[in-house]
Amino acid sequence: MSERWGRDQVLGLAPDAPSVKASGTLARPARWSGTGCDEDAVWGTCQGSGKSAYRASVDLSEPAFRCSCPSRKFPCKHALALLLLWSDGPVPEGAPPGWVTEWLTERRARAGRRVASDTAADGARPAGTRDPKTAERREQRVADGVAELDQWLRDQVAHGLAHAERAPYHLWDDVARRLVDAQAGALAGQVRRLASIPRRGADWPQRLLAEYALLRLLTTAFRRRAELPGPLAATVRARIGFTLTHEEVLAGERVRDLWYVAGSSDAEQDRLITRRVLLRGRDTGRSALVLSFAAPGRALDASLVVGDTVDAELAFYPGAQPLRAIVAARHAPPGRRAPRGTTVEELLREHAAALSRDPWLDRWPAVLAGLRLGRAGDDGWHVIDPAGHALPLRTTDPWRLLAVSGGRPLTVAGEWSARGLVPLSAWQEEDGLVIL
Repeated sequence: MSERWGRDQVLGLAPDAPSVKASGTLARPARWSGTGCDEDAVWGTCQGSGKSAYRASVDLSEPAFRCSCPSRKFPCKHALALLLLWSDGPVPEGAPPGWVTEWLTERRARAGRRVASDTAADGARPAGTRDPKTAERREQRVADGVAELDQWLRDQVAHGLAHAERAPYHLWDDVARRLVDAQAGALAGQVRRLASIPRRGADWPQRLLAEYALLRLLTTAFRRRAELPGPLAATVRARIGFTLTHEEVLAGERVRDLWYVAGSSDAEQDRLITRRVLLRGRDTGRSALVLSFAAPGRALDASLVVGDTVDAELAFYPGAQPLRAIVAARHAPPGRRAPRGTTVEELLREHAAALSRDPWLDRWPAVLAGLRLGRAGDDGWHVIDPAGHALPLRTTDPWRLLAVSGGRPLTVAGEWSARGLVPLSAWQEEDGLVIL
């Protein structure tokens, strides 16, 4: 029987703080029946409110989750509660029931079919190559879409921004749909997000104009992509929507380190859930971002657990400021170590250097050590480092972070932008990891 996970490792899988709280309430043996575990899985049935009951199971190899409840969170509170019970020991070893065996068998079969499909596709064309005619047609279609967006941006500025305050959503959505048709999906997502700026805050015209300027910079860079240095050209293509295969990424830059899993956040857009996992190299001090995607109702990759330190080799996507990466190889089971954080001054210097290389960066991973919380007049809550330098907090619940601190210094991990620091996890020497 494999070693059972620790409580922190289980809670590191939680998609948000409410899930952590709800799972703790459900992690009581009296709420469960038919629980069991073996080398591959954990399973059980949770008694809900009234007559409802939900079957939950966890495939320990990835991990992956399944529950009959209607929640769209992965893992849901029932799967987390089941793992907490298993971690504490009350779940006995045994043979899985039929519904668990059937699920595991289906998962293995799907994985086998994907491998067979990928192998067949690789055999049809030499590895790392693309159909040149298809690539040429795509390039032209994207160029036409980018040129149309460039003209639209100039029209918006020429006509003034006052009309944007009363403009319907489809002003931006229609442009985004045409970009999707032009196969510039990443650019379409940036245009859609513009619709949320008007009427939000007194400074919305400045913010909208700044976003228009960044988009114009991107369209100009794409038009002149042949003149750009290779890394910057790769950044521009990625921001437009050109993608790379895993094989192409694996053939590029690789960095081995002890990677601290600093935080994780999920967001849903265009009927797709995106998970952002932030990592920080213990020895290199390098930041990394690992993305995974799933349709609603499908499980996201949960192999990187917040709070773990992973001895791994990351393959970075090419670009002027490489940040996104995939896990190329793991060299040891994950462990738990106190994270190494930076000062506020070091973070701002690092962020400024990153922006100088990639001006379209909207968020940057942050791991800050020795922080205390405080208020700065009417500007709200800030985190303050030992040198007295402060950053504004961007959170709707500073009280949880304040309670975790208890007046003691914290290491806080999250994402920094000009709008403030979004905290995702905190590490306190006495209490260990806390997911925010």
